[in-house]
This record gives sequence, structure tokens and C-alpha cells, in this order.
Amino acid sequence: MSDTTIRSRQPSVRRLPLAAPLRLARPSDMWFKPALSVVVATAVPDLLLLAIDRLDLVMYTMAGSLCALYGHNLPYARRARAVAGVVVSMVVGMAISLVAASLTGSVSVLIAVAALLAAGQKMLCDATRIGPPGPVIFTFVTSAALFAPQHLGQVPGHLALTLAAGMFSWLVVVGPALIRREGPERRATARALDAAAAYVTDPGHRTRRAVVAAVHAAWQALLDAGSPTPVRRALERLVVHAEAALAAGAHGASPIAPADAPDPASDPERLRAWARQTRARGPVPTPPPVPGTSDELFGIDAERAARRTGSRRDARRALLRSLGPGSPLLPIGARALIGCAMAGYVSQAAGVGRPYWAIVTAASLYQANVTLSWNRALQRTLGNLLGVLVFAAVLPVSRTGPLALIGCCLFFGFAAEALITRNYWLGSIAVTPMALLVLEFDGTYPAGELMGDRLLDTVIGAGVGILAAMLVTNRRAAGRLEKALAATDRARAHALHTLAAPQPTPAALDAARRRLTGSLVELREADDTAAGEWWQRALPREQVLAAEQAGHRTLAATATRQGLIAPAQENGAV
Repeated sequence: MSDTTIRSRQPSVRRLPLAAPLRLARPSDMWFKPALSVVVATAVPDLLLLAIDRLDLVMYTMAGSLCALYGHNLPYARRARAVAGVVVSMVVGMAISLVAASLTGSVSVLIAVAALLAAGQKMLCDATRIGPPGPVIFTFVTSAALFAPQHLGQVPGHLALTLAAGMFSWLVVVGPALIRREGPERRATARALDAAAAYVTDPGHRTRRAVVAAVHAAWQALLDAGSPTPVRRALERLVVHAEAALAAGAHGASPIAPADAPDPASDPERLRAWARQTRARGPVPTPPPVPGTSDELFGIDAERAARRTGSRRDARRALLRSLGPGSPLLPIGARALIGCAMAGYVSQAAGVGRPYWAIVTAASLYQANVTLSWNRALQRTLGNLLGVLVFAAVLPVSRTGPLALIGCCLFFGFAAEALITRNYWLGSIAVTPMALLVLEFDGTYPAGELMGDRLLDTVIGAGVGILAAMLVTNRRAAGRLEKALAATDRARAHALHTLAAPQPTPAALDAARRRLTGSLVELREADDTAAGEWWQRALPREQVLAAEQAGHRTLAATATRQGLIAPAQENGAV
């Protein structure tokens, strides 16, 4: 970037909110998918272990069953690879934990291993962007395994249980492809149409950024989905209409449509109707053709072919770069390592018998910046405190028999996924009793001891964890923002160069537009991350806003050149 970049003055320490983190949001449009998947993936191994009277092995099968929480936002072709990677990572993490537990009984050493695992899992999940639920499931399982009694000879058998349950989870998560193979792409397209309708209804910075992110996610889903099908072709054209609505709003123009067809970009109800039909199980709606489209639909097939030849190699290189020296993830990993280790050692000093609860609490706090980590600390603390009360209420029921215990765990597993998209603290009310009830499979413990340890570890983990987040600086957040700003400038320059060509092909224009859209999404994410970070140097906020505005004007110009929207009276440079 230029040395003349203007930077906004801002305080190094920002105010932390109290009420906003606890407000409820609308539930996710797909909350029931991970909820049902984890119930099925957990119920079958649990019932099999009940049949052979070995419920004491539930911890090892649960490690594999929880893999069913991942990948539900991905197209099935990519989901199959991603969840397979989750299962392998879970088995590797369990192997490290079980071997360490069998080789040493030193609590101090085990806490150090748990902290190292938590930091590595946090960085790897952030680098691959796998989630939700992200690294907290890995940390929960592997930390608990570290403090379970173990002999070296038992490790292969226990790992086999984890792998078998993980393979079953893979089947549960990928199996629906046999019924509705374009389901994830349909949901992503519907979100883009809904976001476009919201932008048409209420144009502004917030709705514009939302539709850019939704359109980008929809294209990524379609590109990752595999070979084109008639349904995917129809979805591609619906995403083009969402882009047309965005471009028309940014350009102050109206889209071109046949004379006898409603104007989709000026009719939010039509966009919402398409979104509802797209989500439903019926046929995908067939919108009027968009001018400028071709059989290859702006070169998306060529982009698919390019991804097939080099995507995996490029992905491996990008992963190595994101974890190597200079990575913006390293400070977050350092926070997790220091915070989890401190939480574990403070819990040990306080005489808590299960210090891994404090480690997991600390690990769950670390988000993209200090402000978001503070929000998660409030949510986690409130949810755990209320969850302990729920555990006290259901414990007598769970102790009436093994089936009752299994039923309670399945109920809370489902409830956690049903509630957590409303707010993390609401989901934690269900997660906490489930985590406590899992201990009952290996024998009964005094209820007061369990509740007291959980409450104390929650307070220790949240307090020590957020303290580490505040003290371990992440000045690389500003560097990431500057790189994203430079990448956006390059993407916009490339789009302008393509526009200036005498006869640019639709494929070239569309590739330039998708590249610019992706850079704008990354710029917004980097700016939001840096804005909530403490001890940060001044950020180029004015440049970010100007780059976003210029980028949206250029997106509109590419749409005009392709014929997606009608030319309007120019009121500024693109």
C-alpha cells in the first residue's frame, strides 16, 4: 500500500458491550440439519454400547459422533472431503490425548498438552474455515480424553471406536445427497435472493454488504458443487438476478427484463417468492432470462474446470501459508495457548478435579478479536450458570436407568443445536447439562461436586481466558486489513482493465466481477476484525469505505457492460 495512506485515530482500548451480546437473533434456516444429524450419529453407537453393556466407552464413540455437526453449509461434493478431514483430525487429536494420558499422570503435563492441542485446533479450524462449530468440539473431546484413566494397550481399541463412529457420522452427513443433492446450493441461492430483496427494500451500507457476502457465498457453493445439472443451471440464473438487483441499486439503474415480465430487481416480493420456492422441495423457479447470459453462463463452467485442475494444490499451499510465519492466525493461536494453559493451572491450584473444563471454557472464548471474545465470555458464563441449574433438575430423571440417560443426552444435543443459532448463551444452557451427563456413563458422581466444579471452572476459564485475550496483542489484524485493501484495489483495477477492452467476453467480465466481489467480502471481514481488536495501530477506515464504494460502482459497471442492468446517467467515475 501507499505510504500516504490516511489512518483514522481511534482508542487502543475500546468499550466492551454488556447487553448487545445477549440479544437473541433469528434462528438459522438450517438449524435442524446438524441437530438431527448429531442425534442419529450419537443414538446408534450409544444403543449398540447399551446392548453389549459397555456404556463406559461412550466417550470414545461420542468423539466420532460429534463430527456430524460439521459441513452442513457445504455442497455435498465438498462436504464429503471436509467431514472426512474432520474425522481424521478428531482421530489424530484423540490419539495424542490417549497416548499422553497413558504415559503420564502428571496433571501439569496434561494441562500443557491440552493447551497445545487447543491452540493447534484453533489455528487449523480458522485456517480451513471449517465450522460452525469450529474448534471447541475438538478441544472438548481431546481435553476430556487427556484426563480419563488410560492404558497404552487400550489406545488402539478406543481409537477404533472413534473412527467407526466418525465413519458413521460421515454417512449421516453426506447421505442426504442421495435424496436432494442440490440442497446446499438451493439454500445458498435462496439466501442471496433474500439478501437482494432486503437491499432493494432498504438500500444502505449494511444491506449492501450483506447481499455482496450472500452472492459470493452462493457462487462459491455452485462452483464447489461439482458438475452442472439442470437444477444448478437454474440456480446460477437466480444468483445472476440477485447480482442484477445489487448492481442496479449501486448504479442507480433498472435491470433489463422482457416487457411482459416483472422487474425482479425492483420487486422485492418477487425475489422473496423465488427464495421460498428455491428452499422448498419443489422445482426451482425459472426466472426470465437475463440479457448477456450464454450457455456457459458467464464462464462459470470454465472456472469450474480451472478449479478441478488446480484447486486442491492451491488449497494446500494456501493452508500452509496461513499457518506459516507472518500468519495473522499466529497471535490468535498464542492467545489460545497462553489462555488455556493459565486457565488449567489456575483451576489446578484451586483444587478442581477436572481442570479440562476451565481449558475448554477458555478455548471457546477466542474469536476473531477481543470484542468478540468478550461477547463470547459473557455468553458462555451466563449459559453455563443456567445450564448447571438445568442439570440439577434433570439429574434424578437421568439416573432412573441407562435409556433415560441416553435419552437426556440426545435431547440436550438436539436442543443445543436448535438454540445456539439464536445466541450462544442460549445453546450453552443445553450444552452444559449434556457435558455433565456424559460423565454419568462411567459411573455416578456427587451432584454437588459436579455442579461446584463446573461453576468454578466456568468462572476461572472465562476470567483467565478473556484476560489473556486482552493482554496478548494481535497487531497483525491491521496488516491483514492493509493486504485486503491492496487486494481490493488490484481486483478493481483488473475489472476496469477488462471493462476498457473493446469487446470483453462475458466470461472475462464475470470472472472479474466475481474476483472483485470476493475481495470486497474479504475486505469487510478484515475491517470488522481489526475494528474490534485492542492495542491496534490506527486503521485506514476512510480508505476502506472509499474502496467499498468504488468497488460497488465497478461491479455495477460490469453488469451494465454485460447487459444485466440498463445504462443509467453516470454520476461519477467507476
